[in-house]
Amino acid sequence: MAKTQYKCTNCQYISIKWAGCCSGCGEWNSLIEGAVALSKQRSSLRTQTVASLSLGAELISLANIPSGTAKRFFSDIREWDRVLGGGILAGSFIILTGDPGIGKSTLLLQVADRLAKDQRVFYFSSEESLQQLKARAQRLNVHAENLLFSDQANLERIIAAAVEHKPDVLVLDSIQNCYLSDNSEAIPGTVAQLREAGFALMKLAKENNIAVLVSGHITKDGNMAGPKVLEHLVDAVFYLQAEDRFQTRILRSVKNRFGEVNEVGFFQMEPEGLVEMSNINEMLLSEASSSPGSVLVCSVEGSRPLLLELQALCVTTKFGVAQRVVTGLEPKRVVLIAAILEKYLHVKLSSQDIFFKVSGGFKMKESAAADLGIALALLSSYFQKPLPQKSVAIAEMSLTGQVKPTNQINLIIKEVEKFRLENIFVAKRQQVKTTCQLVGFDSVYQLLKLFPEEGV
Repeated sequence: MAKTQYKCTNCQYISIKWAGCCSGCGEWNSLIEGAVALSKQRSSLRTQTVASLSLGAELISLANIPSGTAKRFFSDIREWDRVLGGGILAGSFIILTGDPGIGKSTLLLQVADRLAKDQRVFYFSSEESLQQLKARAQRLNVHAENLLFSDQANLERIIAAAVEHKPDVLVLDSIQNCYLSDNSEAIPGTVAQLREAGFALMKLAKENNIAVLVSGHITKDGNMAGPKVLEHLVDAVFYLQAEDRFQTRILRSVKNRFGEVNEVGFFQMEPEGLVEMSNINEMLLSEASSSPGSVLVCSVEGSRPLLLELQALCVTTKFGVAQRVVTGLEPKRVVLIAAILEKYLHVKLSSQDIFFKVSGGFKMKESAAADLGIALALLSSYFQKPLPQKSVAIAEMSLTGQVKPTNQINLIIKEVEKFRLENIFVAKRQQVKTTCQLVGFDSVYQLLKLFPEEGV
């Protein structure tokens, strides 16, 4: 009788008894029971296989590699196509992840239905039965004839069906719930299963020129579940995220070999599914105010400028240490700008509780261009004086108190002019042409000219 042992699927650590946590790498629930004799047999089989292979590999020059234009599949969902870099590329391997109930399956089914108007699409649901899938499809008004469904969860059978029938796009929802052959030691959802499933689907996509689109789970930390090798295997990783207001869903590109990284698309969750929002800036500006402590800034996400409202509230502290509560952008950025203002303008922000947020619940990934906006919002709240209406601040600030130009200014100016904002606060050295009124600043001292009645 073969002796039993337990091997970690994450670091290959071997233990003679089961434990909840691996002693080798600290991963939980990663020890899988196996037989010593089976492991030796597999090791011997691998050795024989490697020995039988040729030692050489065919090498060709760059000039002899056949060239061709990669085909893209367009869904006519503009927000989806934009984030993907212009549609799904044939032979690509893409993963979509997000919180439970965020709408991943809904978005995949809507995309599959649109793609099936011109391409042949297979949709494998490992999480829902066909009856559940039909009920959701009827709610979303899915009716494409080239869209075929299956609730098969065995990965070998899914791959065999794809190789035999050659669809243009294969959708798998989700990669965590599919299982390998009965002989495999990998349990669905474990690191070993995800590694093997990811490698098998990657080979399917590249060898058969089939676009593979899968959904995946996330951990409690908000990161994609599974080993990092899974992120390296796929061509693109997209996160579907929810914002605090408007039932808004943001599709964000984290990795994309065929398009922009950090590109974003906006959707509204409705009873009939996810509805794209191409006028997101119009909605954001309709909620903006001209109260003290409020200022507009522009954050460029991928190739898309977003007009966001920053809100600051400065209150004299009642405790020994002043509070700093920041939501929507990096807290250290606000603390840094507050220190610059206190150093050069002698504004006693160290004795103020500062509450700072990005309106609408949005999160700014890149906040350097919002430095001037942060400074103006803090000063506006401190002096209780509103800034001029329809104004936007676009500039960086140095530790020496200098106001510096920012990148992608032409893209930002184009969006600002589209919504007819009147005043643009920029660095005086910024080279820009616009019909709006430019207000240039060289240093932090010149910010006080917006608050002429206040002394420091």
